[in-house]
Amino acid sequence: MPDLARFTSLPAFQRLARLRPRDLTRWALSELSVLVALTGAALGLWIFASIADEVVEGETHGFDETVLLAFRAPGDPADPLGPRWLEIMMMDITALGSTTVLALITLMVTGFLVVDRKRSAALFVLAATVSGGTLSYLLKLGFERPRPDLVAHLVDVSTMSFPSGHAMGAAVTYLTLGALIVRTEAKRRLKAYVIGIAVALTLIIGLSRIYLGVHWPTDVLAGWCAGGAWALLCWTLALILQRRGKIETDAPAGEPPPAG
Repeated sequence: MPDLARFTSLPAFQRLARLRPRDLTRWALSELSVLVALTGAALGLWIFASIADEVVEGETHGFDETVLLAFRAPGDPADPLGPRWLEIMMMDITALGSTTVLALITLMVTGFLVVDRKRSAALFVLAATVSGGTLSYLLKLGFERPRPDLVAHLVDVSTMSFPSGHAMGAAVTYLTLGALIVRTEAKRRLKAYVIGIAVALTLIIGLSRIYLGVHWPTDVLAGWCAGGAWALLCWTLALILQRRGKIETDAPAGEPPPAG
């Protein structure tokens, strides 16, 4: 039998016992959110690995070709569906996932956090996005999948295809920035808005790569999974560092520090 008196005398248990019901509920939800985030990251990595395995074995051609051709006019793989303005719009949207735009957005958010006197959060944002982008580049080099040759490319490309750099880069940058901004803000409406915009941008940028004919659908799916998993892992790490006082936060007080 465990020594109950010794357990209840632990500092972490005593801090929990002093919490008000509202603070205890908030703390429990925070612990649950960490578990959900880690589960989501593990799921994303598992799906990425499954897609990568199928791609390497060449078992995704049927799916990839069917979806890619669905974005083109019947009988003319050089003509994308929709009017000319839709094609132009997709070119503009896909630029939001380019290395240049993602780097500028990262620097602007980093600068905002510095001005807001959240220098540790700014450094974390920079490290998380740069390392995620580096991972995306290394994965491309490792798989060396050629670009689609089934349809005409509507924009110039020069790198390998798997995973989609735009899809993964958008997920790494927008979802990571969104998750970290949420951890430095207290208003729920702002949190929901930021996450909603981050998810929407990630999805539409990935779809634009398929529409423009420069990526197989499985490239984009894999990029979303890997980038989403990276963002969830960064969010979890940011939460742990904030609890230890290493990263600034505007979240309401009341969460007890971790045991130990």
